[in-house]
Amino acid sequence: MDSCHNTYENGGWPLPTSALSTTCIMSPTGKEIMITGDKNNSLQRKAQVKLNTMPWFHGKISREQAELLLSPKEDGLFLVRESTNYPGDYTLCVCYQGKVEHYRVKYKDNQLTIDDEEIFENLSQLVEHYQNDADGLCTQLTKCLPKQGKQDFCVDTKAFVDAGWVIQESELQLDECIGKGEFGDVLLGTLRNEKVAVKILKNSSEAAQKFLAEASLMTSLRHENLVQLLGLVFDRKHCILLITEYMSKGSLVDYLRSRGRLHVTKKDQINFAADTSSGMEYLESRKVVHRDLAARNVLISEEGVAKVADFGLAREENYNVDCTKLPIKWTAPEALRLGIFSNKSDMWSFGVLLWEIYSFGRVPYPRIPQADVVKHVEKGYKMEAPDGCPPEIYEIMQQTWNLVPEKRPAFKDVKTELIRIKLLTC
Repeated sequence: MDSCHNTYENGGWPLPTSALSTTCIMSPTGKEIMITGDKNNSLQRKAQVKLNTMPWFHGKISREQAELLLSPKEDGLFLVRESTNYPGDYTLCVCYQGKVEHYRVKYKDNQLTIDDEEIFENLSQLVEHYQNDADGLCTQLTKCLPKQGKQDFCVDTKAFVDAGWVIQESELQLDECIGKGEFGDVLLGTLRNEKVAVKILKNSSEAAQKFLAEASLMTSLRHENLVQLLGLVFDRKHCILLITEYMSKGSLVDYLRSRGRLHVTKKDQINFAADTSSGMEYLESRKVVHRDLAARNVLISEEGVAKVADFGLAREENYNVDCTKLPIKWTAPEALRLGIFSNKSDMWSFGVLLWEIYSFGRVPYPRIPQADVVKHVEKGYKMEAPDGCPPEIYEIMQQTWNLVPEKRPAFKDVKTELIRIKLLTC
């Protein structure tokens, strides 16, 4: 059975109590959490894990900017910002008796604290605590100052426990390293006698939240052409492991380059294209934007099925980001220029991915220096069709590279066309 269906064993209903066992694990904060597992090793149906917004988090602003924003200084009015004196830490700014008090929030071993006594897993837990009790602060937090525009988020590991996504560490065996990810090494593992891929978190507060944000998004996505999340492990060493299905044939770009024209057939190419479009159509229907679609982020299963992976940058549609960290050759011009992403910017990237498939994994824009790509693209330049690329496939590429996002096709329509071409391909 395909791993993305394993969560629906027992008809999708919770297993009977007699089939369950209770185990105690440690969260990254060192607190014990009780989880319930299945004695028969069947995966229970799991719930979606939601992100928590942090309207009071203002990011990188100075002490002076915080004090200006908090005027008039009403008792209990507060915000949280990144620390300017201690990079990686935070500062809680709270008004009291006409002044603004600045409390350093220290980050250590995946934990946050102000006084080294009360320990919190994330900023939301810390703020909630001091909203209920001043507990040594000058005053209780009574009213947050919301940040204008895009707000940040955090994830509580307990939410994964409550939703049924936690895997017992004893069930997982770690083997050799098979790659590098945004957050750290990716290892081959064995879970309940099945091979799995295991992402290991780098030890930093920011990485932890991004890592859990990726995991929380993956809890809501189930499709045969998306790499399926199986669960997470929170072990006793302040480390988080993200477990996904194992794709034995590696990334699409490596598959294309290592096998080349001698072994990758036209049927293979159209299958990879149709599979990817199917996964992306599903994301489009869920109003999720991938933002980093490329052949390196599509994986191939043992059966040769292509599945979209790496949701480290994925967000809900029309999300703004830092443009300095984007893969230029795969990113739509409006996203590079304004940092605004949508399913239409994903469609631009899909066109580049199609070009990768039909060029057998070549790097896009091969004759243009990377520094000049944006300039050429914004003047209307489109890559030429790869050698041997079917005209109808190149026509799709050209449609995806329309400089007007609204004029690019929808994934639903592209999928329909690719399936039509697939049926005609020998």
